[in-house]
Order: sequence, then C-alpha cells, then structure tokens
Amino acid sequence: MTSITTTAGAPGTDKTLSPEQLRATFFQLEEHHHPEGDSTMLGFWMYLMSDCLIFAMLFAAYGVLGGSFAAGPGPKDLFELPLVAVNTAMLLFSSITYGFAMLAMAKNQKGATIAWLLVTAVFGAAFLSIELYEFSTLIHEGATPMRSGFLTSFFSLVGTHGLHVTFGLIWLFTLVSQIATKGLIPANKRRLMCLSLFWHFLDVIWIGVFTFVYLMGML
Repeated sequence: MTSITTTAGAPGTDKTLSPEQLRATFFQLEEHHHPEGDSTMLGFWMYLMSDCLIFAMLFAAYGVLGGSFAAGPGPKDLFELPLVAVNTAMLLFSSITYGFAMLAMAKNQKGATIAWLLVTAVFGAAFLSIELYEFSTLIHEGATPMRSGFLTSFFSLVGTHGLHVTFGLIWLFTLVSQIATKGLIPANKRRLMCLSLFWHFLDVIWIGVFTFVYLMGML
C-alpha cells in the first residue's frame, strides 16, 4: 500500500497518510440517508404558498374592481345568499368527511378510507354543481364577465377557486383508484396527506370568498 506524505502543523513537520485516510479526511464516502418521500411535504407546502399568492392577487383585484359596476347590476342584485350558504355548507361538510378519511387511513382501514373519500367527492361535486348553476344563472341574466369590472373580478376569483376544486376531485378519484389497487402503502398515505392539505386550503380560501365577496357585498 502506498502512502502520501503531507505537511501539517508546524513548519518542517511531516505526517504520512494512507490513501484511505486521505479519502476519509477529505471526502464524504456516503450520502446522508433521506427517508423516501421526505421532501414531498416540503415541496407541496411550497406549491400551496404559490397558490396563496395567486389568490391574494385575485382578492386584491376584487378589492379594487368590486365597486366598478359600470351602471350594471351589483352584488345585491345578483347574489342569492341562501343558495351560497348551502354551497358553503357542502364544501365544509366535504372537509369534515375528508378528516374521517384521514382517521381511517391512520387505522389502516382501506375500505373505510375509500368510502369517506367517495362521500367527500359527493359533497365536492355538489359544491361545483351549485356554483355552475349560479354562473349559468348570472350569464343568462346578462351578468357576464365582460359586463363590468366587478363581474370580471368576481368570475375570476370564484372561477379560479372552482377550477381548483375540480382538479381536487380528479386527484381524489385518482387516489381512490390507487388505494383500491395497491392499498394504503406509504406512497398513497403521503398523497392522501398532500390532498388533505390542498382540500382544507380550498376551504379556507372559500371562507374568505364567502365573507369578502358575498357577505360584504350584501351590506
């Protein structure tokens, strides 16, 4: 085995190191162990923060344009608050049922997890159906996004939220299929946790929409 002489310490002091010692001293032979999927949650939180920025801009746009009716109809003329309250209840119920799905997942109850996810999907689909009915009614009455700045910002904000719920439902049905075929493996549990964050995030955003757009618009 060859050795390498290096100079260390005080001048004139020689120290002989073997190649193995040099590698151990200057190189990290093995990477640190990272648990599988360890960065998934961090990456998803970063995505949610970017979504927060999108909705923050849409809320800001509505705050600026919400009073620009262009001699057209305003919130008091268009909004049906009881219908919107029912729609809000649908989304909040879906959040509760998703929580039950997560509890079933924690107990490794595959069937119960799938069942609660499907119940969540029913409430989510009901929310989207009511929202589409509201949009179609407004458009039928001539309150289109091009009618005024208020309607442009309203359709942009509420429509973007509805689009997110649509993507969430597609994701949910995909997870139901994966759980049915592969069970509650660690990868599926991580995906359920990510979807849980996404779904509850949409609930929080909708509470802001309901308060800022609908309730304050009726004052």
